[in-house]
Amino acid sequence: MSSETAQPGGQTPPVKQPGWPMFFCPMSQIQDREIARIIKECRQESFWYRALPLSLGSMLVTQGLISKGIFSASPRFGPFPKMAIAGVMGYAIGKMSYMGECRKKFQKMGIAPIGPEKKRKCPHTCKECKAKSGSNEREGSSPSAT
Repeated sequence: MSSETAQPGGQTPPVKQPGWPMFFCPMSQIQDREIARIIKECRQESFWYRALPLSLGSMLVTQGLISKGIFSASPRFGPFPKMAIAGVMGYAIGKMSYMGECRKKFQKMGIAPIGPEKKRKCPHTCKECKAKSGSNEREGSSPSAT
C-alpha cells in the first residue's frame, strides 16, 4: 500500500489535475514563466511589426484601387466591405508571417517545437528514473545470444 502512495526518498508523484499540462517536469514552473513571457512578446511584436502594418497597408492599397476604378465599390455599402476583407487578410497574413520568429525565440530558450514529429519531454529527471533508464539501456545494448 505505501509503495503505491509514496515513492522512496520522500518523493510523491504529482496528482494529475484538470488543467495541468500533459507532461510533468520538476522545473516546469520556471519554464512556464519563460514560456508565458515569450508568448506575450510574440503576440505584441507580431501585432505591432507585422499584423497592423500589413492590415493598414492592404486597406490603403484596396482603397486606392477602388478610387482608381480597378475595383468597384459596392452599390449598397460602398468601399467598406472590400477594405474590411483586405484588412482582415492583411492581419492574418501578418500574424502568420511572424510564426518563424517566435519559433526561433523558443529554440533559443531550449524548447523544441511542438508537433507530431517532435515530442516535448522534460529534460530534468530524478535519480531513480535515471537509474531505471540506465539499466534499461544496458539491457537493450547487450548483444543477444540466439
